[in-house]
Amino acid sequence: MGVDAARTRLIEGLRHGIRDRRVLSAIASVPRELFVPPDYQSLAYEDMPLTIGFGQTISQPFIVALMTQALKLRGDEKVLELGTGSGYQTAILAVLAKRVVSVERIGELASSAKMALNRLGCKNVVVHNSVATLGWPKDAPYDAIMVTAGAPRIPDILLEQLIVGGRMVIPVGSRWEQDLLMVRKRKRKHLITNLGGCRFVPLIGDEAWES
Repeated sequence: MGVDAARTRLIEGLRHGIRDRRVLSAIASVPRELFVPPDYQSLAYEDMPLTIGFGQTISQPFIVALMTQALKLRGDEKVLELGTGSGYQTAILAVLAKRVVSVERIGELASSAKMALNRLGCKNVVVHNSVATLGWPKDAPYDAIMVTAGAPRIPDILLEQLIVGGRMVIPVGSRWEQDLLMVRKRKRKHLITNLGGCRFVPLIGDEAWES
């Protein structure tokens, strides 16, 4: 099956659970094969996670779509992403938001993601390599935050970087299994919606897991 046919099949499959047309269009427009290691090129449009080295993965397309849909981006937002990884989710966010600030703790992945995003022509993205703290407080506040690694709880340090009324999508649970939560920040009690079970690599840092 050719790349175009495989991409079309993937998008048709995602339609069963993803209703946001802008999200589906973004996924259709971003070539996932640019972010997949050479040995896995034939699996680029299968709805499954793939290893990218260093104990990390490129997320399953359905999970990418679900997390992106939950942010309800309109196109004028500044978005923070924790866990650049391959840069694929970053590229999806770049299509849908005004500006994306992405943070990756593994230097080699940050560098390769930058190259892939540059090849794709993403001009509204900046990727930082940092292990100092969770997020990127220097550019806060953000309209939306996406966390692509599992945390033991919702980190206060990330809520502090989110505007009131903003959304954060984050996996919360154990190191091995989590619930995908959508958090709407409020002045007092935050609104939390459980989007279902998931499995992500651990989020490393203060208010998260130790390495």
